[in-house]
Amino acid sequence: MTELIRNATVVNEGRTFVASVLIEDEVIKHVFEGEDNVPLQLKEDIRIDTVTEGEGFFLIPGVIDEHVHFREPGLTHKATIASESRKAVAGGVTSFMDMPNCIPQTTSIALLEQKYDIAAQCSPANYSFYLGATADNLSELEALDASTNCGIKVFMGSSTGGMLLDDNRILEDIFSHARVPIALHCEDQRIIAENARYYQSLYGEDPDVRFHPLIRSEEACYRSSAQAVELAEKTGADIHILHVSTQRELTLFHPGDVAEKHITAEACIAHLMYTDADYAKLGTAIKCNPAIKTEEDRNALRQAVRDRIIDTIATDHAPHTPADKQGGALRAASGIAVLPHSLSLMLRLVSEEVFALTDVVRTMCHNPATRYRIAQRGFIREGYKADLVLLSKDKEGHLSDISRVWVNGAVAFSDGMLHNDIHGQRLLFDR
Repeated sequence: MTELIRNATVVNEGRTFVASVLIEDEVIKHVFEGEDNVPLQLKEDIRIDTVTEGEGFFLIPGVIDEHVHFREPGLTHKATIASESRKAVAGGVTSFMDMPNCIPQTTSIALLEQKYDIAAQCSPANYSFYLGATADNLSELEALDASTNCGIKVFMGSSTGGMLLDDNRILEDIFSHARVPIALHCEDQRIIAENARYYQSLYGEDPDVRFHPLIRSEEACYRSSAQAVELAEKTGADIHILHVSTQRELTLFHPGDVAEKHITAEACIAHLMYTDADYAKLGTAIKCNPAIKTEEDRNALRQAVRDRIIDTIATDHAPHTPADKQGGALRAASGIAVLPHSLSLMLRLVSEEVFALTDVVRTMCHNPATRYRIAQRGFIREGYKADLVLLSKDKEGHLSDISRVWVNGAVAFSDGMLHNDIHGQRLLFDR
């Protein structure tokens, strides 16, 4: 099957230009720059089964969300791989990487492969899964196939059971032996525990949610992130610090091309959208770990995206039931289910001139692919998988709507409807 997307405005690799894109089976066969620039001979030689008129629309690569919690197995009353992958595609996310803190925790290759088996049966999006690090599963981490798995997740804060790692000796051992990127949740649990006791002494067992960023404080984030960076510099480990939330942490990172870095940083949608002033209106709906901090922190994160200090933008998508979100700073569950709206929210920031559309494409499409060395995805290039998103403008001329989504060359979402016969693929990695 072949499809021609005709005369779309393509946003790719820092450029914006009119082009027609020919999809053949699963891949991008040709990119013809210029209006109506498909060679006549090609039209005669190749049977084009479908033409999608792209004039007036913007075409970008599919979003790659490197940081989601789809809750399966064990927490399927909150969400499933099937339910959340469907939401992903409807929101323009064509590939995801899921975290290991489910039940049982994904801390062995056998359990990891069980999750791949589930996704192969039900996910319309492309998929990969992290292997969780513990104090005693180094042999599993060493055996992980670098070409078929995205990476290792290390919780240096905010986890339960054996995946909470704050022993420097164990961390150094993991950093020294890992052959894949290490994704890190960095918060110092000792500082958090001390802060919690202090605010409980003043306000009772469950202080109001507005104290959440004071309990899970800037110091807790910085201390843990600094420890991770120090260990990475010592060992040469390939680390990616997730959901950076403070201006102070940004001093640990450097601007530049993500391909040239082995210490990189992610920002999440919530920390780019909200500030601690929003707790008064939104309460525990925006409670997440690390906590949403000050307006100064949010603005510094936005600037760091523009300056290429922040390398990727993801969601930390973490669904909960309404009952889970009841309570205050300590009892209400942390996590925001933002995945279906992540691209739309970033487009809103484009309309507000916070970011350029090229910033969004760089941090949500190109850089995740480059950072994790995902094979043949994340760019609109000939020979790459046809994971694409067509965007339309509203009456005010702002990009706002996801019109059509292709996954591996097949239309997975169009006219507000998800196509049920689409199956994503396991992500592969050039390592």
